[in-house]
Amino acid sequence: MKARHKRLGFVVAGLVGLGLATWLVVNALDNNLSYFFSPTEVKQNKAPAEHIFRLGGLVEAGSLERGKELTIRFNVTDNAYRIPVAYTGILPDLFAEGQGVIAQGKMGTNGVFIASEVLAKHDENYMPPEVADALEQSHNAATGAN
Repeated sequence: MKARHKRLGFVVAGLVGLGLATWLVVNALDNNLSYFFSPTEVKQNKAPAEHIFRLGGLVEAGSLERGKELTIRFNVTDNAYRIPVAYTGILPDLFAEGQGVIAQGKMGTNGVFIASEVLAKHDENYMPPEVADALEQSHNAATGAN
């Protein structure tokens, strides 16, 4: 009967260890995931308030403002809504008004998206699929098409 209890102890310890390892992996993955949201979804409060996410759309024409030092402000739009973005750093070479962009960061308390990273499209024919889908959906909603 003692050997049986030992085996049961090993099985229980193994299951506890496996459960702990699974929890650690899931927790690490959850902290590193950043979901994509369009400006319309952000305005509808579908984006997480306290979690990093990606905001994608077009850089609104005429919205680019270069501030002191390396702070840049611009609006990201999906042609239905616009979200103001603040980014401190060096922008990609292909960043321009009217072009597709994805910014990764968090929403600030004042309604401004604080970007920690800005990604621009890599050639004139490419638009990230998420941005293209969001623009298509906002266009369909504006025209009443399904």
